[in-house]
Amino acid sequence: MGKQKIFLDKLSRSLQIRNKLLRQGLAECLGTLILVMFGCGSVAQLKLSDEKHGIFLGVNLAFGFAATLGILVCGQVSGGHLNPAVTFALCLLGREKWRKFPVYFLFQTLGAFLGAGIIFGMYHDALVTYEHTHKELPVGIFATYPGEHLSIVNGFFDQLIGTAALIVCVLAIVDPFNNPIPQGLEAFTVGFTVLVIGLSMGFNSGYAVNPARDLGPRLFTAIAGWGYEVFVKGNCWFLVPIFAPFLGTIVGVIVYQLMVGWHVEGEVRDKKKTTEDNVKLNDVNDITAP
Repeated sequence: MGKQKIFLDKLSRSLQIRNKLLRQGLAECLGTLILVMFGCGSVAQLKLSDEKHGIFLGVNLAFGFAATLGILVCGQVSGGHLNPAVTFALCLLGREKWRKFPVYFLFQTLGAFLGAGIIFGMYHDALVTYEHTHKELPVGIFATYPGEHLSIVNGFFDQLIGTAALIVCVLAIVDPFNNPIPQGLEAFTVGFTVLVIGLSMGFNSGYAVNPARDLGPRLFTAIAGWGYEVFVKGNCWFLVPIFAPFLGTIVGVIVYQLMVGWHVEGEVRDKKKTTEDNVKLNDVNDITAP
C-alpha cells in the first residue's frame, strides 16, 4: 500500500492542472457529459424499445436527476453551470467574468458531445436493429427536433420562455438575499427545476433550453451517420436551441431583477446603511460625551 500511495501521489502531482480556468472548463465538461449521458440515455431506452422500456415521465426524471448529479460532480470547482445560458446570465449580472463564457461554452459543448458518444456506443446494436426495422435512423434521441405541429416562430418562443423560466429559478436559487438554499441543496433544487420544466414544457420540442446540450449531440450525430440532415431538418431547427436560449436568458434576468432581485438586494443594502449610520452616530456621541 505504501508504494501504491507514493505512485498515486506522484501521478496526481504530474497530472495536476494549475490553470484555474482550464480546471473549471474540464469540470464543466464532465458535469455536462453526465447530464447528456443519463438524459439522452433515457430517451434512447424509450425510443429504441418502441416505448416498451420507459415513459415520458421517466425521461423528465432522468434529466432532472442528471442535472443534479452533474452539478454535484463539478459544482465545487466550476459552479456547476452545465449550460451556457446560465453562464451568460451570471456574466450579465457581473457575478462571473466574461472570459469564462467562451471557455465554459466550449467545454460544455464538448461534454455534451462526449455524453452523446457514450450513449451511441452503448446502444449501437439497438440503433442498428432500429434502422433495419424502421428503414431509418431514429431522430430525437440525442438532439431536439420540433414536433410536427410546431412552427419555427412558436418553437423560438417555446425555447425563449423555457430558458427564461429556468434562469428565473436558478437566479432565485443562487441569490444570497432571497431565501438562500441550505448549502449542499442547490443541486437538488436546480434538478427539480429542470424536472418541472420538462413536465410542463417538453411537448413542443423536448425543452433543450441549453445550447450546449443540443449542439454537442447534434454535432456528434452528424458525424456518426445522420449526416447533414440534422442541420436542415425542421427548417434548420438547430439554430433555434442555440440562439433562443440566450435571448430567453436576457428576458429571465430582466424579469427576476425587476420583480425580485434588485428589491431584496436594495432592502439589505438599506438595512446595512442604517446600521452603519447608527454606529457612526454612536461613535460621535461617545466622542462628544463629557
